[in-house]
Amino acid sequence: MIDRRGWLGSALAGGLAIAAGGLGGRASAQEPKPQTKGRRTVRRPVTARDRTAMRPVLEPWETGLASDPRIETILAPMVETYKPPGMIGAILKGTAITAIGAVGIRKIGSSDPIRVTDQIHIGSCTKAMTATMIGTLFEDQLLAPSTTISELFPDDAPGLHPDFQKVTLWQLLTHRAGLPHDASWWTLAGQTTTEQRRSAMLQLMSKPPLTKPGTTYAYSNAGYALAGLMAEQATGQPWEDLMQERLFAPLNMFSAGFGPPGAGRPGTVDQPFGHHMVRGRLEATRHDNAACLGPAGTVHCTTADWAKFAIAHLRGERADGKLLRAETFRELHTAPKGSQYAAGWIVVNRPWAGGRALTHSGSNTYWYCTIWLAPARDFGILVAANRGDGDVARACDEAVGALIGLA
Repeated sequence: MIDRRGWLGSALAGGLAIAAGGLGGRASAQEPKPQTKGRRTVRRPVTARDRTAMRPVLEPWETGLASDPRIETILAPMVETYKPPGMIGAILKGTAITAIGAVGIRKIGSSDPIRVTDQIHIGSCTKAMTATMIGTLFEDQLLAPSTTISELFPDDAPGLHPDFQKVTLWQLLTHRAGLPHDASWWTLAGQTTTEQRRSAMLQLMSKPPLTKPGTTYAYSNAGYALAGLMAEQATGQPWEDLMQERLFAPLNMFSAGFGPPGAGRPGTVDQPFGHHMVRGRLEATRHDNAACLGPAGTVHCTTADWAKFAIAHLRGERADGKLLRAETFRELHTAPKGSQYAAGWIVVNRPWAGGRALTHSGSNTYWYCTIWLAPARDFGILVAANRGDGDVARACDEAVGALIGLA
């Protein structure tokens, strides 16, 4: 997956100035204190039968979603200039999408238009979802930010490098565990994704860390895969089931799943394809990251369902937030001292946001998406394109800037 290399600067008259650069720098080793409140009742698992029985559960604003000409006017030049086959953009205010639009096509060579109700692949924006699911485990006292690898994997700990044995879950969620960017995802031993994630832990943590854990920010897909593994070890459930039961079902995100949109339906164009350049030619594909990389970036969903998750975070620190306590959301939104990366969110200050903004971008190299939330102004922006290479990241950033101006 593509690590975000830039983020938007201050809003100016019709858009935003883009400041490129990494998120490097030193970070404090101090960890947040574990939850001290009394144990909550553990959430009842939601089975597949339960989920079917709950359908359809729609927010009032979902029932009449239609492409807004104002947003189409913003997205059309992005599609023309930067050449993604299609783009979707949405504006959130309060507890709803207030405007959404789509421009372009689902698949190169097809005339089928991309729709505002289509599924998109959110790539590394999955990380905030994984961290949020883990937040429910914090509240149920099944895990704490300070939980270490050696505590959860005592049998494996002797085979791990001593510096990795004390790595905490919070260090994994904030990219400060000293891990490399990735593992050899396609060649890991194991029949299930859980077994493959455990193989990644044994493979990566048997070697010395790249930096002393807790001291340095270094973006790591591997860290999120292992955070997902810690959740699996604590609960005895696969990450995929935990996401369905603890996140998607409570937020009524019934389109959410794993892998590319439309996977398993060859020959159909009922959902958009991802795209990338192959020998100078743009090609459609339904490939994705390896499934074992899931906690770092394999979720797909409609823009409306992504918005439900975004709204939970947009309003999460208020008294009327959904899913988690306000203090848990606040913890997930707080980066370690000296860093800008919290638990799945880059946290920055922007004048147009009225102060603090939460942002992230994601790509599986075939899709690209960007999210910006401004809690103080109670609004956010979502943009996605069904192409992951070229200048599509710039297209998404420019679209965000224009949508902020529209809002």
